[in-house]
Amino acid sequence: MGPAALFASGLAAGTASCAAVQGGLLVGLVRPTGTRSGPSARAEPSTGTTTEAGANTAAVGTFLIGRLAAHTLLGGLLGLAGSAVRLGASVRAVLLVGAGLMVAVHAVRLLRRRGGVACAGGPRGRSASAERTGCATCDDPTRCSGCSGGHGIPAAAPIRATRSPVRRGLALGTATLLVPCGVTITMEVAAVSSGSALAGAAALAGFALGTAPALAALGLLLRRLASSRLAVLAAAAALAAGLFTVASGLSLGGWLPGAGPAARADSVPAASAGPDGVQRITIWATERGFRPGIVTARAGLPLEIVFRTRDNYGCTRTVTVDGHDVVLPVTGQDAVRLPPRGAGDLRYACGMGMYAGFIRFI
Repeated sequence: MGPAALFASGLAAGTASCAAVQGGLLVGLVRPTGTRSGPSARAEPSTGTTTEAGANTAAVGTFLIGRLAAHTLLGGLLGLAGSAVRLGASVRAVLLVGAGLMVAVHAVRLLRRRGGVACAGGPRGRSASAERTGCATCDDPTRCSGCSGGHGIPAAAPIRATRSPVRRGLALGTATLLVPCGVTITMEVAAVSSGSALAGAAALAGFALGTAPALAALGLLLRRLASSRLAVLAAAAALAAGLFTVASGLSLGGWLPGAGPAARADSVPAASAGPDGVQRITIWATERGFRPGIVTARAGLPLEIVFRTRDNYGCTRTVTVDGHDVVLPVTGQDAVRLPPRGAGDLRYACGMGMYAGFIRFI
């Protein structure tokens, strides 16, 4: 699969998957911009600040640049060194939990700033009290925060707000490398199979470019909402994304309490043993999960699981079972052979931890 095909895959399949996990990091770009939103937003030559729209574009743009650079580097390493560079399921689970917590913290900070809109000095200039406190005046003092009496923000805040988004954007874009979505893992396998650093870099670069439009739109939307009266909605959506990412990490690691199957053994499909003494069961990996989600097998006998797919571009194309990642075709099947096991439950999950299935050995 070449870079053009991976670019198309990013547009068609990676949008929802990557936006759900990596898109949550975009809330880290949401900060007061130091200028008023609306018609009164303007550049201030004395401090060198830019307009809100310019700051938003710069923040999201550097996020995408950092993400593209990180994925291109990873693709080169995978093509050069092979699968040894890839992260195991348990490591990915820890990274997902950490990223989700970071997103949740940013969302809570945004909620705490609700109603506090940063304002820059207007044509009226500074009042005497503003000069003493180092704050700029504002046409709507009731909506400002940061100074005594709510009459503005520290004069240095606009400078921090216009420069830091660039640094934050690069850092957060690079951090997406540590929070792979399910489709990304599939694309990493394509980079490994390329066998060269250049082809591997081109493969993941094509995929990163394919998912860029959706992430850019999401980032600009979050930044715009955060500077309006809908900031609470943006914060709530970001908090939900953070909690979703944490839950996905816990699910991928198998650390959710009470996450085992509740169905009775006599009410679910059972694997059948062949003449060679190997049990076999077929499980469909769909974009909405695994079907059937619970199967039974006899303990003490080897088991062969045949995972089948049909037009599947979702995260279930990557299955983490018994500590190993198995990448399935878009349409087709692949078999996983498990050695004899004792009685108990074996849990497997998609590459993102969103969907899980269980095999009950009895």
